[in-house]
Amino acid sequence: MRWALGALLGISLSVTAAQTPLRFAVPDSWAMPMVQLERGRPTQGILYDMMLSLATQVGVPAEFHVLPRTRVQSTMEHGGVDVRCFAAQSWLPNQSGDYIWSIPLFFQRDLLISHQDQPARVDTNRLPRQSIGTVLGYTYPTLQNLFDADRLHREDARNQEQVLEKLLARRYRYAVSNQWTLDWFNQRLTPEKQLQGVAILQEQSVGCYVRNDPKVPVQRVLRTLLRMKMSGEIDQIIRLYTGNSEVHH
Repeated sequence: MRWALGALLGISLSVTAAQTPLRFAVPDSWAMPMVQLERGRPTQGILYDMMLSLATQVGVPAEFHVLPRTRVQSTMEHGGVDVRCFAAQSWLPNQSGDYIWSIPLFFQRDLLISHQDQPARVDTNRLPRQSIGTVLGYTYPTLQNLFDADRLHREDARNQEQVLEKLLARRYRYAVSNQWTLDWFNQRLTPEKQLQGVAILQEQSVGCYVRNDPKVPVQRVLRTLLRMKMSGEIDQIIRLYTGNSEVHH
Protein backbone atom coordinates (compact mmCIF):
# COMPACT_ATOMS: atom_id res chain seq x y z
CA MET A 1 0.00 0.00 0.00
CA ARG A 2 2.86 2.33 0.84
CA TRP A 3 4.35 1.72 -2.60
CA ALA A 4 1.01 2.42 -4.29
CA LEU A 5 0.61 5.69 -2.39
CA GLY A 6 4.17 6.65 -3.25
CA ALA A 7 3.59 5.85 -6.90
CA LEU A 8 0.36 7.87 -6.94
CA LEU A 9 2.09 10.77 -5.23
CA GLY A 10 4.89 10.60 -7.80
CA ILE A 11 2.38 10.64 -10.65
CA SER A 12 0.46 13.59 -9.17
CA LEU A 13 3.68 15.56 -8.65
CA SER A 14 4.83 14.96 -12.21
CA VAL A 15 1.39 16.03 -13.53
CA THR A 16 1.58 19.21 -11.40
CA ALA A 17 5.07 19.92 -12.71
CA ALA A 18 3.84 19.45 -16.28
CA GLN A 19 0.96 21.83 -15.59
CA THR A 20 3.09 24.92 -14.87
CA PRO A 21 0.90 27.79 -16.11
CA LEU A 22 1.78 29.92 -19.10
CA ARG A 23 1.88 33.45 -17.68
CA PHE A 24 0.60 36.17 -20.02
CA ALA A 25 1.20 39.92 -19.67
CA VAL A 26 -2.00 41.98 -19.92
CA PRO A 27 -1.33 45.76 -20.00
CA ASP A 28 -4.02 47.60 -18.02
CA SER A 29 -4.30 50.12 -20.90
CA TRP A 30 -5.98 47.50 -23.12
CA ALA A 31 -9.72 47.89 -23.68
CA MET A 32 -12.34 46.06 -25.69
CA PRO A 33 -12.30 44.45 -28.15
CA MET A 34 -8.75 43.47 -27.14
CA VAL A 35 -9.58 42.64 -23.51
CA GLN A 36 -12.40 43.33 -21.05
CA LEU A 37 -11.02 43.89 -17.54
CA GLU A 38 -13.43 43.34 -14.67
CA ARG A 39 -12.19 43.85 -11.11
CA GLY A 40 -8.66 43.71 -12.44
CA ARG A 41 -9.13 40.39 -14.27
CA PRO A 42 -9.56 39.76 -18.02
CA THR A 43 -12.88 38.08 -18.89
CA GLN A 44 -13.27 38.33 -22.69
CA GLY A 45 -11.85 39.94 -25.82
CA ILE A 46 -9.78 39.10 -28.91
CA LEU A 47 -6.46 38.75 -27.07
CA TYR A 48 -8.00 37.01 -24.04
CA ASP A 49 -9.69 34.41 -26.26
CA MET A 50 -6.52 33.92 -28.29
CA MET A 51 -4.25 33.53 -25.24
CA LEU A 52 -6.68 31.14 -23.56
CA SER A 53 -6.92 29.03 -26.73
CA LEU A 54 -3.13 29.06 -27.07
CA ALA A 55 -2.57 27.76 -23.52
CA THR A 56 -5.30 25.11 -23.95
CA GLN A 57 -3.73 23.84 -27.18
CA VAL A 58 -0.25 23.85 -25.62
CA GLY A 59 -1.77 21.80 -22.78
CA VAL A 60 -1.11 24.10 -19.82
CA PRO A 61 -3.28 26.48 -17.73
CA ALA A 62 -3.31 30.18 -18.66
CA GLU A 63 -2.39 32.72 -15.99
CA PHE A 64 -3.05 36.41 -16.69
CA HIS A 65 -0.97 39.14 -15.05
CA VAL A 66 -2.57 42.58 -15.40
CA LEU A 67 0.22 45.17 -15.30
CA PRO A 68 0.72 48.88 -15.94
CA ARG A 69 2.02 49.18 -19.50
CA THR A 70 5.27 50.72 -18.25
CA ARG A 71 6.01 47.62 -16.13
CA VAL A 72 5.36 44.92 -18.72
CA GLN A 73 8.89 44.79 -20.15
CA SER A 74 10.68 44.86 -16.77
CA THR A 75 8.36 42.10 -15.51
CA MET A 76 9.32 40.00 -18.56
CA GLU A 77 13.02 40.70 -17.92
CA HIS A 78 12.70 39.57 -14.30
CA GLY A 79 10.87 36.34 -15.24
CA GLY A 80 7.49 37.43 -13.82
CA VAL A 81 5.60 36.63 -17.04
CA ASP A 82 6.38 34.35 -20.00
CA VAL A 83 4.46 35.68 -23.01
CA ARG A 84 3.57 39.14 -24.28
CA CYS A 85 1.21 39.48 -27.23
CA PHE A 86 0.25 42.38 -29.47
CA ALA A 87 3.75 43.85 -29.62
CA ALA A 88 6.22 44.81 -32.34
CA GLN A 89 10.01 44.68 -32.24
CA SER A 90 10.10 48.33 -33.34
CA TRP A 91 8.31 49.26 -30.08
CA LEU A 92 11.12 47.70 -28.05
CA PRO A 93 14.40 48.97 -29.57
CA ASN A 94 16.34 48.46 -26.32
CA GLN A 95 14.90 45.06 -25.45
CA SER A 96 17.23 43.22 -23.09
CA GLY A 97 16.86 39.54 -22.29
CA ASP A 98 16.48 36.38 -24.33
CA TYR A 99 13.20 36.23 -26.24
CA ILE A 100 11.87 34.48 -29.32
CA TRP A 101 9.29 36.24 -31.50
CA SER A 102 6.31 34.61 -33.21
CA ILE A 103 5.38 35.20 -36.82
CA PRO A 104 3.22 38.35 -37.34
CA LEU A 105 -0.26 37.50 -36.04
CA PHE A 106 -2.23 40.76 -36.19
CA PHE A 107 -2.34 43.89 -38.29
CA GLN A 108 -2.33 47.07 -36.22
CA ARG A 109 -3.69 50.25 -37.80
CA ASP A 110 -3.57 53.51 -35.82
CA LEU A 111 -5.95 56.21 -36.99
CA LEU A 112 -6.64 59.84 -36.25
CA ILE A 113 -10.38 59.88 -35.62
CA SER A 114 -13.05 62.53 -35.31
CA HIS A 115 -16.81 63.17 -35.56
CA GLN A 116 -18.71 62.94 -38.82
CA ASP A 117 -19.22 66.72 -38.89
CA GLN A 118 -15.44 67.15 -39.31
CA PRO A 119 -13.64 66.78 -42.68
CA ALA A 120 -13.40 63.15 -43.81
CA ARG A 121 -9.66 63.48 -44.62
CA VAL A 122 -7.13 65.44 -42.59
CA ASP A 123 -3.44 66.27 -43.04
CA THR A 124 -2.05 66.06 -39.49
CA ASN A 125 0.74 68.52 -40.34
CA ARG A 126 -1.85 71.19 -41.12
CA LEU A 127 -3.92 70.86 -37.97
CA PRO A 128 -4.15 74.05 -35.89
CA ARG A 129 -2.62 73.97 -32.40
CA GLN A 130 -4.88 71.85 -30.13
CA SER A 131 -5.12 68.90 -27.72
CA ILE A 132 -5.83 65.43 -29.04
CA GLY A 133 -6.90 62.28 -27.22
CA THR A 134 -4.11 59.77 -26.51
CA VAL A 135 -3.47 56.78 -24.24
CA LEU A 136 -1.13 57.16 -21.28
CA GLY A 137 2.21 55.45 -21.95
CA TYR A 138 1.58 54.90 -25.68
CA THR A 139 4.04 56.30 -28.21
CA TYR A 140 2.85 57.81 -31.49
CA PRO A 141 5.95 58.08 -33.72
CA THR A 142 4.15 59.81 -36.62
CA LEU A 143 2.85 62.57 -34.31
CA GLN A 144 5.91 62.97 -32.07
CA ASN A 145 7.42 65.84 -34.06
CA LEU A 146 4.13 67.76 -33.68
CA PHE A 147 4.13 67.13 -29.91
CA ASP A 148 7.77 68.23 -29.69
CA ALA A 149 7.04 71.41 -31.67
CA ASP A 150 4.15 72.27 -29.31
CA ARG A 151 1.73 72.10 -32.25
CA LEU A 152 -0.33 69.27 -30.77
CA HIS A 153 -0.80 68.44 -27.10
CA ARG A 154 -1.46 64.99 -25.69
CA GLU A 155 -4.51 64.61 -23.50
CA ASP A 156 -3.88 61.19 -21.95
CA ALA A 157 -6.54 58.79 -20.73
CA ARG A 158 -5.91 55.49 -18.96
CA ASN A 159 -7.10 53.29 -21.83
CA GLN A 160 -8.27 53.44 -25.42
CA GLU A 161 -11.99 53.27 -24.62
CA GLN A 162 -11.77 56.31 -22.31
CA VAL A 163 -10.10 58.24 -25.15
CA LEU A 164 -13.09 57.51 -27.41
CA GLU A 165 -15.63 58.33 -24.68
CA LYS A 166 -13.99 61.76 -24.29
CA LEU A 167 -14.04 62.31 -28.05
CA LEU A 168 -17.72 61.34 -28.16
CA ALA A 169 -18.36 63.93 -25.40
CA ARG A 170 -16.44 66.47 -27.56
CA ARG A 171 -13.71 67.07 -25.00
CA TYR A 172 -11.44 67.43 -28.06
CA ARG A 173 -11.93 67.35 -31.83
CA TYR A 174 -9.48 64.56 -32.64
CA ALA A 175 -8.11 61.44 -30.97
CA VAL A 176 -5.91 58.47 -31.85
CA SER A 177 -7.35 54.96 -31.88
CA ASN A 178 -6.54 51.59 -33.34
CA GLN A 179 -8.95 50.21 -35.93
CA TRP A 180 -10.21 47.38 -33.68
CA THR A 181 -11.31 49.67 -30.86
CA LEU A 182 -12.95 52.11 -33.27
CA ASP A 183 -14.96 49.29 -34.92
CA TRP A 184 -15.99 47.92 -31.52
CA PHE A 185 -16.94 51.34 -30.15
CA ASN A 186 -19.00 52.25 -33.23
CA GLN A 187 -21.11 49.07 -32.97
CA ARG A 188 -23.14 50.55 -30.10
CA LEU A 189 -23.65 53.99 -31.69
CA THR A 190 -26.35 55.04 -34.15
CA PRO A 191 -24.93 55.64 -37.65
CA GLU A 192 -24.98 59.45 -37.39
CA LYS A 193 -23.04 59.40 -34.08
CA GLN A 194 -20.36 56.93 -35.20
CA LEU A 195 -16.77 58.18 -35.14
CA GLN A 196 -14.69 58.10 -38.33
CA GLY A 197 -11.05 57.64 -39.23
CA VAL A 198 -9.73 60.81 -40.92
CA ALA A 199 -6.05 59.87 -41.33
CA ILE A 200 -3.99 56.67 -41.14
CA LEU A 201 -1.09 57.35 -38.77
CA GLN A 202 0.67 53.99 -38.74
CA GLU A 203 0.19 50.44 -39.99
CA GLN A 204 2.26 47.49 -38.86
CA SER A 205 2.15 43.81 -38.13
CA VAL A 206 2.38 42.72 -34.50
CA GLY A 207 2.85 39.37 -32.82
CA CYS A 208 3.85 37.72 -29.56
CA TYR A 209 7.21 37.08 -27.98
CA VAL A 210 8.14 34.40 -25.49
CA ARG A 211 10.78 34.36 -22.77
CA ASN A 212 13.42 31.84 -23.85
CA ASP A 213 13.61 29.79 -20.65
CA PRO A 214 13.86 25.99 -20.25
CA LYS A 215 10.82 26.11 -17.92
CA VAL A 216 8.69 27.63 -20.73
CA PRO A 217 7.48 25.41 -23.63
CA VAL A 218 8.75 27.98 -26.13
CA GLN A 219 8.68 25.89 -29.31
CA ARG A 220 5.23 24.46 -28.54
CA VAL A 221 3.93 28.00 -28.01
CA LEU A 222 5.42 29.25 -31.30
CA ARG A 223 4.22 26.21 -33.29
CA THR A 224 0.71 26.57 -31.84
CA LEU A 225 0.56 30.29 -32.71
CA LEU A 226 1.66 29.50 -36.27
CA ARG A 227 -1.08 26.85 -36.55
CA MET A 228 -3.72 29.22 -35.08
CA LYS A 229 -2.79 31.88 -37.65
CA MET A 230 -2.59 29.55 -40.65
CA SER A 231 -5.87 27.78 -39.81
CA GLY A 232 -7.77 31.07 -39.69
CA GLU A 233 -8.60 30.72 -35.97
CA ILE A 234 -7.09 34.11 -35.08
CA ASP A 235 -8.97 35.92 -37.88
CA GLN A 236 -12.16 34.18 -36.77
CA ILE A 237 -11.73 35.52 -33.21
CA ILE A 238 -11.18 39.05 -34.59
CA ARG A 239 -14.32 38.77 -36.75
CA LEU A 240 -16.35 37.64 -33.73
CA TYR A 241 -15.67 40.91 -31.91
CA THR A 242 -15.34 43.51 -34.68
CA GLY A 243 -17.44 42.15 -37.51
CA ASN A 244 -14.34 42.38 -39.70
CA SER A 245 -11.41 40.06 -40.30
CA GLU A 246 -7.87 41.37 -40.72
CA VAL A 247 -7.42 43.71 -43.68
CA HIS A 248 -3.90 44.20 -45.05
CA HIS A 249 -2.97 46.93 -47.51
